[in-house]
Amino acid sequence: MLSETKAELEELMTDIKTLANKVHFKLKNMQQSVEQEETVNVRIRETQHSILSRKFVEVMCEYNATQSDYRERCKGRIQRQLEITGRNTSDVELESMLERDNPSVFTSGVIIESSVTEEAVKEMKMRHSEIIRLEKSLRELHDMFMDMMMLVESQGELMNNIEKNVCSAQDYVLKAKEETKAAVKMKKTNRMKLMLIGACVAVCLLTVIIALAIGLS
Repeated sequence: MLSETKAELEELMTDIKTLANKVHFKLKNMQQSVEQEETVNVRIRETQHSILSRKFVEVMCEYNATQSDYRERCKGRIQRQLEITGRNTSDVELESMLERDNPSVFTSGVIIESSVTEEAVKEMKMRHSEIIRLEKSLRELHDMFMDMMMLVESQGELMNNIEKNVCSAQDYVLKAKEETKAAVKMKKTNRMKLMLIGACVAVCLLTVIIALAIGLS
């Protein structure tokens, strides 16, 4: 069951990264298209692009925050398991250990005297693996995220007046965003919580892709 859940979680993270990259690509294309247009519809297209860009950044902020929160929970579990094995570590020491790719750093000097200690060692290795994977995912999305942040910031005055404009894409994305918030409130296990949030974020990103496809058609 644990291996199946882990596989599902990894698949969700891969899907989200793929969708995020597609949205980023389409938003960049849309921006270039708007810049080249000289019709009366330019203002509408600029507004639509601004709304989508901002909502995309908001969704990715939530996703990044969720990943960071999950990392802290994994770190907390590792610290508790270290205590079970008789090792007390400070937050600074633990962070230094987490930066290493070799999970043996957690088991160095640990004598497995019981099944409890053995299970603690297994969980530490598993949580460390999850943290490494989360950090890799965050690094992969970092450049794209910063590019979108700069784009949204550069939109300036148009962003201040964005709520005065109406387009179907806004309604779709806002609805998906509310579904994401609802998922956050669900009191599930940490792993299932991340999976549900990931699924909602994936739906939200897919909605943006559909809205963009309509806007570019």
